[in-house]
Amino acid sequence: MEKPLFDLLSAGFSGPNLTYKRTVCADANPTITALVYDSRQCAPGALYFAWPGVHVHGNTYIPSAIEKGASAVIYQDDIPEETVALAEKAGCALIHVTDSRFVMAPVADAFYDSPSSKMVVIGVTGTEGKSTTVFFIWQLLRLLGKKAGFFSTVQCSYGDEATNNPEHQTTPEAPVVQQKLYQMLQNGCEYAVVESSSHGLSTKLNRLGNVQFDIGIMMNVTHEHLEFHGTHEQYKSDKANLFRALARYNHKKVIGSIERQVTSFGIVNGEDPSAQYFVDAVKGACPVYAYTTNGLAGAGAGKNGIALPELPAVHTLLAQAVDSREDTVSFSLSRQKCDGAAGDIRLSADTFFMLNMGGAFNVYNAMATLLAVSGATGTDIASLTAEVSRITPVKGRMTTVKKGQPFEVIVDYAHTPSSFNTIFPPIRKRCTGRMIVVFGSGGERDTAKRPEQGRIASEFCDIVILADEDPRGEDPVALLEDIAVGAEKNLVRGESLLIIPHRQDAIRKAFSLAGAGDIVLLLGKAHENSIIYKDFTMPYDEITEAETALAEIGFTN
Repeated sequence: MEKPLFDLLSAGFSGPNLTYKRTVCADANPTITALVYDSRQCAPGALYFAWPGVHVHGNTYIPSAIEKGASAVIYQDDIPEETVALAEKAGCALIHVTDSRFVMAPVADAFYDSPSSKMVVIGVTGTEGKSTTVFFIWQLLRLLGKKAGFFSTVQCSYGDEATNNPEHQTTPEAPVVQQKLYQMLQNGCEYAVVESSSHGLSTKLNRLGNVQFDIGIMMNVTHEHLEFHGTHEQYKSDKANLFRALARYNHKKVIGSIERQVTSFGIVNGEDPSAQYFVDAVKGACPVYAYTTNGLAGAGAGKNGIALPELPAVHTLLAQAVDSREDTVSFSLSRQKCDGAAGDIRLSADTFFMLNMGGAFNVYNAMATLLAVSGATGTDIASLTAEVSRITPVKGRMTTVKKGQPFEVIVDYAHTPSSFNTIFPPIRKRCTGRMIVVFGSGGERDTAKRPEQGRIASEFCDIVILADEDPRGEDPVALLEDIAVGAEKNLVRGESLLIIPHRQDAIRKAFSLAGAGDIVLLLGKAHENSIIYKDFTMPYDEITEAETALAEIGFTN
């Protein structure tokens, strides 16, 4: 891509609050060929965005960016006079703005010719279930013959087969988001499915700013990321920006070469206390649909004595007769119409579905998927039974490891109190022996959830082994002690509650304790390919580690 700098600025700074001051511009209008927010990636033609980081302000690296040949720099706050002099000498344009991170989104959107305006864009947000639902939607669209791309915490596709995401990041920075959408468009995609994290939707980071979402899905809003958002209300509000976006765009798009008015709608988990909040966020601009099992699958707001909310005044997709087994989940779907509600759910008859994967919570992911794909393509949900049975799970989401051992081994990404409350009850119900769990918690992240993790695990599991997840800059043992505080009421230190920081050793200990009929759960790492410590990052794969540990005790089938 090549764009004159001030073409990007005129397009990207069109809002009333997006004014800028041209500090230095030796070249009247330099040609920009790349958008960069890491000065080490700068080269001639690069536009470098300097913004405050966690530890260092990006302005510190402006001289380095200039020396590497950057054609322009967008920055905020003050810079030294010697930096200005260096830019003048090198012929590098300096653009001073109020918030350089925020403006990356409109500038990136302009640089890549607004790719989201040329595809049907489906956003999925929630504390749990985002990656799986994104993957399900992408698969179902492809099974219907649609050209689609996606990106999530786990994988991504630009229209071809899915490849693994090597980063521990759900939503990348705005230039990467727009580049991914552009790649999908160039590969002929008509649909883009975007995992939309609360960080990505927050206007503080604005990673998903200017993405023209047509369909928004809310899976749930529980306890997570308060270290960033500050309060639960702010966390909920940031997630609801996905639904507010549905009211912001007119959804008239040129897809392929055909201009069409895309049908826009929202989808909410009717069992979540925040459901009505998200319905209200669209301000009546489009229909919103709900999905529920009335708590039958063990997820939603009905846990811990919390009463399920009354469903909002919307049409609802209802799952009943939920039957969760080790490798399958079956359920029947019907619709509940609400007089006066906008839109309609395309389900011509009550229909039985089966997913070829474990996890009762996948019923929720499947319902959200069916509503999204049906609404986006005009397909009757009842006609999708065969396609749904062909959907495969995400790596590390209720993945079973079978090597001939007499006990069950499950690898899952569950790492929050709400996800523990979701996965433990149905597993406990079918477990004929003991439940043994290995997990930890992320360092430099929300600390309030740690004792809750311990409490919930101790209520359902017979043995809890606490191990490293991503300690980052924290002391690993001190971090795990935070979790242990919540488990000590129900378990005995040194017997049923163990702290073994080295995760490989923790897994081996769990397997050594397991016998026939037991279920061992390895939680929190799943698809991730490393464990992050203060001074180094250790390559790591949970499934491979489990297989290796089983082989060491003689199970290789």
